[in-house]
Amino acid sequence: MARKIIRWVLWALLALLVLFAIQIARNWDTIQRTMLGGLHVYETTPPPLPAEIKRPAILIFSKTNGFRHEEAIPAANALFAKMAADRGWGHFQTENGATFDPAILSRFDAVVFNNVSGDVFTPKQREALKGFIENGGGFVGVHGAGGDFSYDWKWYVDHLIGAQFTGHPLNPQFQRATVNVADPTHPATQGLPKAWQRTDEWYSFDKAVGAPGYHVLLTLDERTYPNKKIMGRDIAMGANHPIAWWHCSGKGRVLYSAMGHQAGAYAEPEYRAMLTNAVGWALNGSECGANPAQKAGVK
Repeated sequence: MARKIIRWVLWALLALLVLFAIQIARNWDTIQRTMLGGLHVYETTPPPLPAEIKRPAILIFSKTNGFRHEEAIPAANALFAKMAADRGWGHFQTENGATFDPAILSRFDAVVFNNVSGDVFTPKQREALKGFIENGGGFVGVHGAGGDFSYDWKWYVDHLIGAQFTGHPLNPQFQRATVNVADPTHPATQGLPKAWQRTDEWYSFDKAVGAPGYHVLLTLDERTYPNKKIMGRDIAMGANHPIAWWHCSGKGRVLYSAMGHQAGAYAEPEYRAMLTNAVGWALNGSECGANPAQKAGVK
């Protein structure tokens, strides 16, 4: 009898191990992205681009070597494509890092990082993006584009984004909260209410982007959502919790918004308006000493 019980226990353990192995195999991509340092996939051959791309033009980039926002990325890509079509901007969408080549980037006036995550560039591709921005190109980053726990490319997090992501609440992950407009004079916030409520996965950062040259556009009222912890760790930022900001990088215009985890965010009238304004500003802003798209008829 004892041997039979031991045999059944061993079979049960074997069955559990098989099920565990199956789950690991099914979720191996996600495990690599989130628990094993991310993927290390780097393209060296760019995709074919249209012979003609109308100017001004935006390059919409959504490569992920880290966590992938499976639902948000296509929803945001559709929004950026529609805003470009509605305003007569040229656009091209890709997840190929080899697109970041000086000759290719010269065909665009701004790049949009749609939930980009992980280390996505070779050293030459990093330099191409850096040079593009510092010489007058625009940059708009959305949610996951500033949501990695660590970065191999320190210039990207320390300078381009300007703050290190420290986490987002869990249990519940998505909470309704109040967003306040901190700067109603900037083009990106035109037409927005002074405050409105929305549901999102609320990012916290290691600092409140108070360095000279960084300008807060939107803040999050932490009093309006209950949970500010991740796995028992408090990530509250207090009364000064920026959620969108802009700055100059050389002659380039840079704007980052931490909102947009769920696909539904890109159907919200306020957020759609804010992102549309942000891309228009990135294409045509004059605050940073360069205005490459002005003569191209940006609306």
